Amino acid sequence: MTNKTSVFFILLLIAAAITLSCSESAEHISKRVFPIAAQQIAAMDARLASGVTPRTVENGQVKDAGIRAWTSGFFAGTAWQAYEYTGDEKLLEIARRRTLELASLPQYNVGHDIGFMIGCSAGNAWRITRDSTFLPIIKAGADNLAARFNPQVGCTLSWGEFRESKFTVIIDNMMNLELLTTAAKLFDADSLKEMAITHANTTIRNHFRDDYTTWHVVAYDPQSGDVDFKCTRQGYSDDSAWARGQAWALYGYTMMYRETGEPAFLPQAENIARMLLKRLPKDGVPYWDFDDPDIPDTYRDASAGAIMASAFAELSTLTADSKLSRKCHRMALRQVRTLASGQYFATEGNGNFLLRHSVGNLPDGGEVDVPLSYADYYFLEALIRLNR
Repeated sequence: MTNKTSVFFILLLIAAAITLSCSESAEHISKRVFPIAAQQIAAMDARLASGVTPRTVENGQVKDAGIRAWTSGFFAGTAWQAYEYTGDEKLLEIARRRTLELASLPQYNVGHDIGFMIGCSAGNAWRITRDSTFLPIIKAGADNLAARFNPQVGCTLSWGEFRESKFTVIIDNMMNLELLTTAAKLFDADSLKEMAITHANTTIRNHFRDDYTTWHVVAYDPQSGDVDFKCTRQGYSDDSAWARGQAWALYGYTMMYRETGEPAFLPQAENIARMLLKRLPKDGVPYWDFDDPDIPDTYRDASAGAIMASAFAELSTLTADSKLSRKCHRMALRQVRTLASGQYFATEGNGNFLLRHSVGNLPDGGEVDVPLSYADYYFLEALIRLNR
């Protein structure tokens, strides 16, 4: 074989590999991803002491956290997602045990992220198993979150003291509303559902710009409910479109429409989706902030891509706009294909996390270009939703 022939065949193989990766179905991706996920979850579990949860890897060192960290529910949730797909009893044991380790969380003031902590762990546990063991945890978690609701503002409190404000609401808090709507249905507690709806409506009024991008933070006067100021704490600038914030918004309103059927929430989700579909890079994984002037020479955020993929997959089944539905489904599939590629998906090492290249808080230099537990969670959720 001549050198020219060798080069031709190598190029042919590369082209074939690219074509395969660009046409790989969600089912095929899942069949190769979930067995590796099961191995990584088991290895992660074996490494972690009781009451310790994984968070990231920084400077080559695994960084764990206690159960009161806002990320504490994601590992149990990831195990539940993997069990849901595989039916592996070892994963069920891990998911159940790690969920029960979080049962005491509603006793503490852990902030609005109690929705992530309990919803991703006990919420998935109940959804998948219907085991009543998890119901008191969900009820206590929802009551904890409801105690943060201020009727004058019309929102649940995210942060207390921030700059000169004593009542701030972040777009991330949309995600925690699912704990309220879940508990409302389970325990016939309409007041919890009304809190969630009110929060989402207030956020539509105050968090979004005319182009459907969102500020990260809105600060309120807790007595009058007036808006004091708006900013973007973890993005490039106050007026930039921080990628994970846009992901929380898309997911939050898609979820709230599914949970409540409120007519205002579907067009909100659709308009956020249309904005993102125009601005996402070709491979679907966003840069950490859509307005970073250093694009393309800056960081991607796999966590934002995974959250968006899960939301796009669900929105494609809810919207009555058939064209938008197809676009959302195609984008979700494109995102999981990219995330499941060798660039992002780790088949071993990586601190037993699945995905590389997420960004936590670049302005503060925290968790930049690293694996993150919530990236793995939403990646698996996106695959499961696409398989449905």
